[in-house]
Amino acid sequence: MAKAIESMVVLITGCSSGIGRATALRLAKAGYTVYATARRVESIRDLQAVGCNTLALDVTNDTSMQQAVQTIEAEHGAVDVLINNAGYSESGAVEELSSERLRRQFETNVFGVHRLIQLVLPGMRDKGFGKIVNLSSMGGRLTFPGGGAYHASKYAIEALSDALRFEVRGFGIDVVLVEPGLIRTGFSEAAVGSMTEALAKPSPYGDFNQAVALATKEVYEKGVFSKLGGDPDDVARIIEHAITARRPRARYAVTASAKVLLAQRAMMPDWAWDAFLRAQFPQPGHDAAKSDARAPAGAS
Repeated sequence: MAKAIESMVVLITGCSSGIGRATALRLAKAGYTVYATARRVESIRDLQAVGCNTLALDVTNDTSMQQAVQTIEAEHGAVDVLINNAGYSESGAVEELSSERLRRQFETNVFGVHRLIQLVLPGMRDKGFGKIVNLSSMGGRLTFPGGGAYHASKYAIEALSDALRFEVRGFGIDVVLVEPGLIRTGFSEAAVGSMTEALAKPSPYGDFNQAVALATKEVYEKGVFSKLGGDPDDVARIIEHAITARRPRARYAVTASAKVLLAQRAMMPDWAWDAFLRAQFPQPGHDAAKSDARAPAGAS
């Protein structure tokens, strides 16, 4: 079932910066009826100037999510397109990651996505039309050390989306995963910021945490993979294509970095991938033991 662009009502989460903001700008300029949302609505007021409607929406607050969807449905009957973009990264060694931080990661990256899907699906089913775009990551299909919480949340989004795609297709609803690689946004700064506490205290993972923080920052700024990255609008362009395609693909990898690394991971058995990672990161315990063994007697 085809719909005219101007009649398509789009709800986007996490529009205060990065991919969410770029997507809101692109779709509003293309003529969609866009509801750009953020936890702090004042951070997106300027999007009204390009034609976006703005709403407060906190994906960790059920009342906030219900109110946003009810507002749109009262004005338009249903949400036609849901773009689940809001998310962030908790970084650090799994052993040192508190249960509270892990729950917070899943509240934003997984549970909020699931709840918004629940809220928009009845309206989509009634219309016999809908598009659900879930922002995953290349990190939903491969894992880097120090990113256990983030990767776990994105693996969960991949699984939820795969199941949902089968379950709702018969109602005229498409489910699409978008898997960005390295995107030049504030993502890396936020990821490193989440490690502040771990970096400040003595830890058997001290050298490892420092290396993860440095690598997370530098991979966006220099080195071969920084040249294979992209900008938020590269992702927004793929999202626009996915919601207009008559038969969208289940997955869209975005940027050369995602395509290269996903292909590399697919060709490597686990032991080879682990060896590749050991060339990029110090291995806790193992590398410390080698360092101690090389130290002169009596050295401290």
